[in-house]
Amino acid sequence: MSFLPDFKLETYFSRWEFNTKYNLCASDTESLSLEYLLDLSDDKDKKSLEEIKFGYLETYGSTELREAISSTYNNSSYKDILTFAGAEEGIYVAMKSILSKKDHAIVITPNYQSAQTLPTSICDVTAINLDSENNWNLDIQKIKDSLQPNTLLISINFPHNPTGKVISKSELNDIVNISRENNLYLFSDEIYRLMERDENKRLDQISDIYDKGISLNGMSKTYGMPGIRIGWISCKDHSLLDKMEKLKHYLSICNSTPNEILSIIALKYRSKIIERSRKIIKNNLVKLNSFFQKYDNLFEWKEPDGGCIGFPKYNGPEGVEVFCENLIKEKSVLLLPSSVYNSNLINSPNNHFRIGYGRLNMPEGLSQLKNFIDKN
Repeated sequence: MSFLPDFKLETYFSRWEFNTKYNLCASDTESLSLEYLLDLSDDKDKKSLEEIKFGYLETYGSTELREAISSTYNNSSYKDILTFAGAEEGIYVAMKSILSKKDHAIVITPNYQSAQTLPTSICDVTAINLDSENNWNLDIQKIKDSLQPNTLLISINFPHNPTGKVISKSELNDIVNISRENNLYLFSDEIYRLMERDENKRLDQISDIYDKGISLNGMSKTYGMPGIRIGWISCKDHSLLDKMEKLKHYLSICNSTPNEILSIIALKYRSKIIERSRKIIKNNLVKLNSFFQKYDNLFEWKEPDGGCIGFPKYNGPEGVEVFCENLIKEKSVLLLPSSVYNSNLINSPNNHFRIGYGRLNMPEGLSQLKNFIDKN
């Protein structure tokens, strides 16, 4: 049995996320309150909350929740949906259900650690870094060159964590064609979808356009409900979904009943919730762009294509690790240094850090960052 390495990002957050005043690297949008959701709700929605019974649910998720989720796709039914206790469980179950020791996988990096450490714990993996010197572009030829006779899966994530990069539609089609020609699964983490700067650049959801496409999403980011712990996979391969469901029996078994009901209500009013998230991001980016323009001697920054996080470079002499450490000590402001994205598979580009701009208090944290720089 291969043991998983320490989850550096989550370990870092365990130490600092709730022990600093300003989380300036948060990867989510401003969390919804129950009051906000109830204000959107009609009498039928409120009655469904009042009538909740705290019993077990189907492992797949209730039909009502799966129908609500499938309505967010262009070409899906509830039978294509398997729900999880958060998107992270979906990553774990998918990789464990698809890959075996004899296989090979290709993973786009840097990324959320489990997307690379989970397949690496199972089989051989080739990592392909986005180009930090060229607007985080993806070299499609590197994917082709990395193919092996036993390659079974390609894993992608756009809008990208942590850079916010969105590849072009033609590049996505190239990846789909590579997957189709080689009979590969294409795992697509789409958790930051719907937060693109330009909606014309929004990519299709993989499960809508490829029969071996696996779309991962959840309530945590765009919908501002990370504490609900509801994620899902959309996939047309029902035999694979059945295999994943059997593995889920060893994990969460089923979702929380109140969380399913709250997710159903939120998805019903998703257009208003998404508009709220996008407005916060738009307002924060005005301030963030102005900040980086003022301090362009210290930072390299380009507004991300999508999502609510970015990955600027720090050019100060002490390096990003010391910079982030001193910022915590002096101003109680949390940024995420690029070393957290390093793994045994590949290193993240040096001296970058993750910054988040999806929360309402981002301007306050940014003001503290400015004070720290001016003082030092």
